Formats: sequence, structure tokens, C-alpha cells
Amino acid sequence: MVIDMSTSRSETAQTTAHRTSSGRRSHDDAPDTAAAFARLAELGPGPERDAVREELTEAWLPMAHRIASRFRDRGESVEDLRQVAALGLVKAIDRFDPSRGAFESYAVPTITGEIKRHFRDRMWALRVPRRVQELRNKVRVARRELTQSPGSPEPSTARIAEYTGLTEEEVVTGMEALESFSTLSLDAELSSDDDGYSLADTLGSADSAYDVVVDREAAKEGLRRLPERERAILYMRFFEDMTQNRIADRLGISQMHVSRLISRSCARVREEALGQGMRTAFVKE
Repeated sequence: MVIDMSTSRSETAQTTAHRTSSGRRSHDDAPDTAAAFARLAELGPGPERDAVREELTEAWLPMAHRIASRFRDRGESVEDLRQVAALGLVKAIDRFDPSRGAFESYAVPTITGEIKRHFRDRMWALRVPRRVQELRNKVRVARRELTQSPGSPEPSTARIAEYTGLTEEEVVTGMEALESFSTLSLDAELSSDDDGYSLADTLGSADSAYDVVVDREAAKEGLRRLPERERAILYMRFFEDMTQNRIADRLGISQMHVSRLISRSCARVREEALGQGMRTAFVKE
């Protein structure tokens, strides 16, 4: 449901501010809609219920806008925040039980929660755990409050930890999250000099040596299962860098025989290594 922000207040919205059942003075944008909510609770699905629901939405929309304004200057447009707040208001109206007390007491946390979920789920470029987001918010508020006085120095990690009751490690996590609200393109320039470089230039590359380690580990079992003479031939060929003729002379066999033994041994080791990899993948699945 999209709420028309330009819609004028209905007759219900023009009702003067009132006191809640607890005697607390409510805001001026909290109209007296108890009768309308009682009527809504009695109506079943249909046009009449929809009309009362729309009337209540229009009446309480100024309050939703006021709540949305608390979250301005956080990277989201006011109009988008108002839409989110309006959706939270509609949810509150649909779920409110008039027998449980004043609507305002139920609607405020419902709308506020909807806006906070919007920031948590939509505004982060990366999916960040809720705990980290909460640490970020606590650190952000603490830094703002600790630097309110003119000339106040930037608070240290220890000062923020003392102020918030967090550990210094949690404060560091929150401060890192403050810098992680949005992402940079890999092509983003990190230097304004003529010899500037991009973010991609600071990233490492894959080390091919890791592949060699993986291949050696995969071949170990197959090598152990080879007959002793074939293991010796492979060692002389690939570790001592001997030619097939020299190996043949040392073992007293023909060079052709050495060539066949090397080919057969390598094929066997390769087959066992690949088979082991397939079995491992099957077990993981």
C-alpha cells in the first residue's frame, strides 16, 4: 500500500490533542481515534473496513512523519523514510487491539522498528550481522554526545568504552563498522597524484605456489602405493632431473622400458589423486 503524502487530514485528524488513559499528555499529532479503532475491530473485510482503516491512517500520518524525521541525515531521503514510516503505521493499525491501551503507545515502537529494519536491511551495501550494526550505532551516538561541546577532542576508544559500557574490542568493531556503511568500486582512485592508483591495485593476487602444495598432497598416497622401483624411477626423473637414458643405465634396463614405467606410474598416481578428490567432494555433499 502506497501512502499519498499530500493527502489532507480527515475530520478525525482535526481532533484536538488528548490525554492517554494513563493521564500522560500525548503529542499534538496524536488524535483521539478510540471510537474509530473500536469500530474497525467490529468490522469484517470489505469496503467499509477499508474506509475506516484509511481514515485512521490519514489521522496518524503526521505522527509517522515526525518519527521518520528523527532518522534524517543518515543517508536516506526524507520521502523514503516517510514511506517506510507509513508502512509501519499501517502495520500498527492492522495489529492494534483497542483493549490493550492507547494506540500511540503501540504505534511508536512499531513504526520505529520498521524504520530501523529498513536501515539494517536496505542501507548497508554488505550484509552485516545485527550485533555489529548495534555496536556501530552505540559508538556513533557516543561519539556525537561526547563531542557536543565546542572544542571537545575526539574521544578515545577507552573513553567511548567507559561511556557506553562496551569493551574496547567492541568499540573498535563498532568504529570499523562506521567506515563500512557503503562500498567502494575496485576502480575507485585512492590517490590524486599523477601516479594515482585504484583500490584494485592494493589487492593481492593468487599465489601459484599454493596449487603446487595441493598437487603434492594429492599425489602422496598414490606415490606411496607404487612399487619401490617405480618410486625410485620417478624420484630420479623429477627430483634429481636425470634423463631416461641415465636412469636406464643405472637400473640396467632399456630407455623404452623406463619411459613406459614413468608413463604408467604417472597415470596411476593421477588417477588415484583425482579419484580421492571426487570421493572427498562426495563426502562433503
